[in-house]
Amino acid sequence: MDNIRRRVDAAAAGSGDDVPIRGQVRLVGHRRVSHGLYRTIRDDLPPDAEFIRDLEAYGLMLPEGAVFTHVTAARLLGWQLPALPEQVPVFVAVRGEFNPRRPGLICSRLTHPAAGTSCHGLPVEGAEEILLRAARDLGVLDLVIMIDSALAMHHLDRRRLEALLETRRPGVRLLREAYALANPASESGAESLLRVFHEVMQVTVDPQIDLFDDRGRFLGRADLLVRGTTFVHEYDGAHHRSARQHRTDLRRERSWAGTAYQRRGFTLDDLLNHPAVLMHELDRALDRPHRADRLRRWRRLVSDSLYSEPGRARVVNRWRRAWRDADWTGTA
Repeated sequence: MDNIRRRVDAAAAGSGDDVPIRGQVRLVGHRRVSHGLYRTIRDDLPPDAEFIRDLEAYGLMLPEGAVFTHVTAARLLGWQLPALPEQVPVFVAVRGEFNPRRPGLICSRLTHPAAGTSCHGLPVEGAEEILLRAARDLGVLDLVIMIDSALAMHHLDRRRLEALLETRRPGVRLLREAYALANPASESGAESLLRVFHEVMQVTVDPQIDLFDDRGRFLGRADLLVRGTTFVHEYDGAHHRSARQHRTDLRRERSWAGTAYQRRGFTLDDLLNHPAVLMHELDRALDRPHRADRLRRWRRLVSDSLYSEPGRARVVNRWRRAWRDADWTGTA
């Protein structure tokens, strides 16, 4: 928190006005972040910068040694995140008996030594502990997205994580299951979901594979290549519907004419709402019998995640219970 305190001291000395303020502010041009925490209104800041400024305001009432954690720290670090609810609390962890209380803040204890770091001048817990705290709330699919991203950004120490997974701390079982499905090659959360769907369907795939024709000409990079086949499976997100991306996709597909590769596109709606259709398509393409247990496992993973209404309700209710009332104006 030293960086935050230096900024507040500088503001008190009159060297700047774009700093968080602790106290009751009734001046035009200030926005309430939480009870007794304010910051100046800036219309020129992108959402991520606004998020950082808000955390700086929360930092004014946190004790020394406190760190941001859970999905708060994951967002600060730039990880891919699952489909979070519209309202997400700020997560911090502290040592000692002092328990900061503010609306929108969930505070937990730092009980184990862990390597922390800083990001944008704010203290964050170590990546392994961030994931463990998230595992106490989120589902396996949600965690896979975060782990894939953390691995891709080289934020995770595999030895530390694997040592953590040998313990019996709360959240370890779910985190262990998610880690077994993780792969840093996925370039987005949706690609992680598509890859895990194939894993659950017991279809072995290689992610982010460069494709070449018979003459060695580069054709492009595939999200997933079904191993032992020429089936290319890719996630088609909303950006593929833009005019520019559509033209690029058409040129790419034309370049594949006459090659052995067969492309199939998948959407998030396919994965979440029509998995049985996809399973049957895969089984027919691979000439194998259907197995209902694969579909049941996928549906269970989706149901426990933020990508389903029951999963979102479970997480939101858990976070609400950590505050004092159902209006989300309580304290942790």
